[in-house]
Amino acid sequence: MHIAEQISRLHQELPEGVSLLAISKYQPIEALQEAYDAGQRMFGENHIQEMAAKAAALPKDIAWHFTGHVQTNKIKYMAPFVSLIHAVDSFRLLREINKHAAKHERCIDCLLQIHIAQEETKYGLSVDECRQLLANEPWRELQHIRITGLMAMGSNTDDLEQVRNEFRKIKQLFDELKSTYFVDEPSFCQLSEGMTDDYPIAIEEGSTIVRIGSMIFGERKY
Repeated sequence: MHIAEQISRLHQELPEGVSLLAISKYQPIEALQEAYDAGQRMFGENHIQEMAAKAAALPKDIAWHFTGHVQTNKIKYMAPFVSLIHAVDSFRLLREINKHAAKHERCIDCLLQIHIAQEETKYGLSVDECRQLLANEPWRELQHIRITGLMAMGSNTDDLEQVRNEFRKIKQLFDELKSTYFVDEPSFCQLSEGMTDDYPIAIEEGSTIVRIGSMIFGERKY
């Protein structure tokens, strides 16, 4: 199935309130353009300079999401245009994003990444670390960032009940944080969970953004 057909099918399949983020890392400009021509406007990248190069070459109404581990020395390259940073895992990183956003007179939306998977290789805050950050750090003083939700990755396992339970725990944390810190902030509304192999479960457990790459573009191209 071609890229355009997959984009069209996913747009029709996803329920109201769930956005499709096309994970386009390593893909050529032509593949992204085909997805764009089929109506896709949200693209996710894992390497800042690759994303910046694509942003310069593609239409300006694309919303660029950064989904990879953030290297602080490269934030400057995406600060002028990035729409949403998915993988924020420390107050130090929030402060650094805020500094670069201020230089461009922007407010950059961020998601707090929660480490819920049973794998040490994944980044993110533990549930308790997330609570401590919001309770103890002066994040409300950062005028050029906005925390709009949470991001998580399920375990890489065939045990779908384990993955479901992980996503469910993240939704419970989201609801807790919403009622504690963001009750009057409608912008805190995003839950970025679910990829090609598990996105239907993520949607059932409350995800509002699904990150799909190989289903759209095929396997990674290096």
